Amino acid sequence: MNQPPKPSDFSLRRPEKPPSWCRPAGVAPGTWDYVHQGAIADHYDDFVADVAMANVEQQILRDFFPPQEKPGDQTMIDLGCGTGRTAIPLAQAGYDVIGVDLSQTMLQRLSEKAKAADLGGKVAAVRANLVELDCLADHSADHAVCLFSTMGMIAGRKHRRQMLSHVHRIVRPGGIFLLHVHHRWAALREKGGIAATMKSIIKSFDKSEHEFGDSVYEYRGLDQMFMHRFGRMEIERDLQSTGWQVEHCLRLSIDGKRLTMRLPICGGFFVVARAT
Repeated sequence: MNQPPKPSDFSLRRPEKPPSWCRPAGVAPGTWDYVHQGAIADHYDDFVADVAMANVEQQILRDFFPPQEKPGDQTMIDLGCGTGRTAIPLAQAGYDVIGVDLSQTMLQRLSEKAKAADLGGKVAAVRANLVELDCLADHSADHAVCLFSTMGMIAGRKHRRQMLSHVHRIVRPGGIFLLHVHHRWAALREKGGIAATMKSIIKSFDKSEHEFGDSVYEYRGLDQMFMHRFGRMEIERDLQSTGWQVEHCLRLSIDGKRLTMRLPICGGFFVVARAT
């Protein structure tokens, strides 16, 4: 089994991190550490190889974004592209892909992989905060994806809706947006999840900066990683309020190995929305 590196591995290669006051809107302190932790990018592909959801994700991509008859005819934006687990297959399927990430090291790995696959002219790497996508022009892409719960890494509903508004502005009318998020009630199936869920509910009433579904946890050697988990109505309302028409909300099983119709608890959602 491929395993993430031990915390001690990260000390071997730590890119210089800008001071905290440079942290962009919607980027939590733990995410800021993640972005500037170069060793995470080095081991990212091995980590993803062990994630059960990755196979389901690739099948959904093939279903909604089939190979292009005329390569280069459509442009795709991959938001939170990482090292290219989604961008590379989409480029191989004939899409021109713009990979957007805040981690420069991730983008370097993406460019290296695209070049090695002879896709250098099909994949563009753009460093940007997903909340601040002013660098991308209106209607400059046909479709967009934001997978692996990347949107949940954005702190604050205001900031998440700002990101969704940007994507709606960038994607041409009629374009598809494929989004994955974790389900907040899935925590009930985890060790200590019931107590953690109750704590999150109480904090959402007691602290204005905390939203139900927010959590901070240990992740690949980092001890303050931020993640927001969604309710189905929450993510659908966020999309609808920013101009998207929700067409499908596919439920992922708790173990991440398949889509499911089981109620009420699932592991997460793949949401397919269309730009109006």
